[in-house]
Amino acid sequence: MGKIEWAMWANEQALAAGLILLTGGIVGVAGQFRGWQFAAYAVAAGVFVCLLEYPRGKRAKGTSVERSGQYCFTVCVKAFGPLTRNYYVRAFLHAAICVPGGFMLATVLGCVCLGIASLIYLAAAIRGEHWEPILPRKEVRKPVGESIKNPPQNPPPRPPADYRRKNAKDLEAAAYDNPMSVTADE
Repeated sequence: MGKIEWAMWANEQALAAGLILLTGGIVGVAGQFRGWQFAAYAVAAGVFVCLLEYPRGKRAKGTSVERSGQYCFTVCVKAFGPLTRNYYVRAFLHAAICVPGGFMLATVLGCVCLGIASLIYLAAAIRGEHWEPILPRKEVRKPVGESIKNPPQNPPPRPPADYRRKNAKDLEAAAYDNPMSVTADE
């Protein structure tokens, strides 16, 4: 079996946690719940987590599918260098961000989800994973081979190349020689 890439799971979990934290913060601020200041913090933290987690990292093996519109966020995240590339930093950052969300009911679910994402990032960091950006690659077109430019002239099944008919101008040379002897049984 293959090796599990924990960072991919953590990225999806953290992005979902950021959206849940943002939604809970909006509900807390709009409802003017007691301690709505924590909800206002959750809105800002949710936006920050979503911006940080939206660009997917490159997989170690296989193909990496980027999210639509990811490139501009990738450039921003890449600009911070080791602060965003290192999963130990992300794990502790998410753990610190999620703590104030635990003081209000509307943001508790986002806080728990972000804490789980922090633990998954910590597992990824312990296993030596790090974030690599998915950059657009230039399409390299291979030249088309000579045999593809000229399709076959006769339909299959084709006789071997040695026994194919020659030019019809010379009838003796163009005759097809059957390699098997043919006799009439009477």
